Amino acid sequence: MTNTALITGASRGLGLALARSLAGSGWNLVLTARGADDLKRVAAELGATAIPGDVADPAHVERLARAVPELDLLVNNASDLGVTPLPPLAGYPLEAFRALLETNVTAPLALIQATLPALRSANGAIVNVTSDAAAGAYEGWGGYGASKAALEQLSNVLAAEEPGVRVWWVDPGEMNTRMLADAVGAEEAASATDPAKVAATLHELIGSRPASGKVSLQ
Repeated sequence: MTNTALITGASRGLGLALARSLAGSGWNLVLTARGADDLKRVAAELGATAIPGDVADPAHVERLARAVPELDLLVNNASDLGVTPLPPLAGYPLEAFRALLETNVTAPLALIQATLPALRSANGAIVNVTSDAAAGAYEGWGGYGASKAALEQLSNVLAAEEPGVRVWWVDPGEMNTRMLADAVGAEEAASATDPAKVAATLHELIGSRPASGKVSLQ
């Protein structure tokens, strides 16, 4: 029986790398991201189903849930960096902060709620991609870090409430991605870890199905 995974933010970075890794093991993939053209190219490459859209849109969440009546793995990878250049909290625009929480916290919970019946039925798993910024006091990272701290605690409680579903909140470490380049510059980002290497470690984690909990991949 083929396993099915739904991956958000799958057109680039860790989402794309994990999709490629899972596809190589025969997984059936449903992929989503805001960039429709890039997502469709990835889906064509991997033989996956592409459903472009914004995970912060409730109608899009409903479309995704309908597309996966059977689901073994949900990967909440889509994320927003927030305002750039990264501002101190004293000057963080509150409307932008609310939008950041909507994408990084509310949207993953909405997708979890929508897909939980299928995940429970399959004794499936959830990967919520977080960050060391959830715990570290990094100047300028307060908005993003606060959103990831909320996602970590959401995951922690969800794991207690859903013992039949594995829940892992995963800190992938610094990766050479467009998001990191937007935050720290392309030169510094280029020295970070290749997302493909991180995805290979995450794939091993998914296959080994450890107990629910926080996982650092680097």
